[in-house]
Amino acid sequence: VTVLEELIADGYEQPAPPAEFANLPYLKGRAVVDMTITPGPEHEGGQFDVEGTLYKQVDLKMVLDGYTAPITAGNMVDLINKGFYNGMHIQRSDGFVVQTGDPSSELEGSKATKLNGYVQGGVVRKIPLEVMVKGDKGPIYGATFDDDGRGGYASILPFNAYGALGMAREEYDPDSASSQFFWLLFDSDLTPAGKNLLDGRYACFGYTVDGARLLADVKEGDIITSAKVTSGLNNLVVPKVAEAPIESEE
Repeated sequence: VTVLEELIADGYEQPAPPAEFANLPYLKGRAVVDMTITPGPEHEGGQFDVEGTLYKQVDLKMVLDGYTAPITAGNMVDLINKGFYNGMHIQRSDGFVVQTGDPSSELEGSKATKLNGYVQGGVVRKIPLEVMVKGDKGPIYGATFDDDGRGGYASILPFNAYGALGMAREEYDPDSASSQFFWLLFDSDLTPAGKNLLDGRYACFGYTVDGARLLADVKEGDIITSAKVTSGLNNLVVPKVAEAPIESEE
């Protein structure tokens, strides 16, 4: 929270997203999200074991920052408000990140789809890479720090905390993110100062401010039983775009 509080000091003016992204939701300011994860049927012991203490569920509180990542945070708040993540499984847990948000992994048989993101207007809604160099007045869109000629520069919202929130995307397509996101299981020994390979390459859009350490025992197959916006929903700006149901591909 401290990082966010320092960032949005009084008088900070949030830049409006570029007009080319007017069809995407965005967040003005901050929002708070509460999420609950329960053990999946294959989770050993049926409880979360964190440093010898057992928990029946993982309760997380996350602060999403629209000041530095308005489109990325707005996309997330919009999807949570739609109930998109409710009932979804954790799809990756490798000791480095915990990841979810791919609807294509949730369906089987005739309902299967190759659409691995949130579908809007009959197509997967994609958002641009949105990263911001410390000291800039607004984010860089569609390019990494390296692409912008500023590799190694400090990010205003760095991946420097356990439970930092990042937007997943295809490695070679900066504008391929949709609904998949991850929590970073940050380890200072593995990620020394100045050597973070995520900063400037992936969008960090907030932090887990309560319950983050419980992510250590979240496994593939565990279930997001609840995700809700508890504060800041009024900061979400949603354009009027026609919706369409998800259609399976033959």
